[in-house]
Amino acid sequence: MLQAIQETAAWIKSHTALRPETAIVLGTGLGRLAEEIEIVDAFPYNEIPHFPVSTVEGHSGRLLFGRLGGKEVMALEGRFHYYEGYTMKEVTYPERVMHELGIKNFFVSNASGGVNPDFEIGDMMLITDHINFLPEHPLRGKNFPYGPRFLDMSEAYDKQFLALAREIAKEKGIRVVEGVYLANQGPTYETPTEYKMYRRLGADAVGMSTVPEVIVARHCGMRVFGISIITDLGVEGKIVEVTHEEVQKAANAVQPLMAEIFRSIIARI
Repeated sequence: MLQAIQETAAWIKSHTALRPETAIVLGTGLGRLAEEIEIVDAFPYNEIPHFPVSTVEGHSGRLLFGRLGGKEVMALEGRFHYYEGYTMKEVTYPERVMHELGIKNFFVSNASGGVNPDFEIGDMMLITDHINFLPEHPLRGKNFPYGPRFLDMSEAYDKQFLALAREIAKEKGIRVVEGVYLANQGPTYETPTEYKMYRRLGADAVGMSTVPEVIVARHCGMRVFGISIITDLGVEGKIVEVTHEEVQKAANAVQPLMAEIFRSIIARI
């Protein structure tokens, strides 16, 4: 797989002159952040050698290179999920390509269900930690040469980035909440009893992505910052039937605020 990753990275380098140090992953319904990027080059996933292709509605499936906050960035407009049938190595393939491209800062976003009773739909949750509830670990198997066999995860989400996000939110009057993100397999949304279980485990929000990407990004030595958009509630008395379209709509409404936080942090790095 290392050869394939290096071939992908070489192809990308030969097709763009930009050499960003920051990468962004845009989650379900959050692709509009791409409109905030001054795009220089855009590559559909199916044109990139060895790259997976996203099959989920709301994920455009393009790799973007441009500028945000005055800095060069790359952005994945759509990610890959374990529930789509990909292996964990395929799900996290882009992050290993990022390492070959020299990415040092990894910004990730997702839409999630809130299980913290203090949360409301439309809240932006700064991810302070995560719980990996997926059935396969992305570092399972022979250790990949980018990082240690036994990876320390005591600071999965960069404390300096979190402090900067709090500062920016206060400056701009943007409401943010904070909490722990739990990733499960999906693609079903959770039952009321599952929501209760996840809350008791220590989760504040639940989704179907992000954690494998963060683990591999940390294995590659990247600093990580993440935001979950609370698009539905898994709180007793507030649980209603939810559709993918409603999740996209709720995420879409909050995008300008998330874009402002991402842009401001990147500008200050």
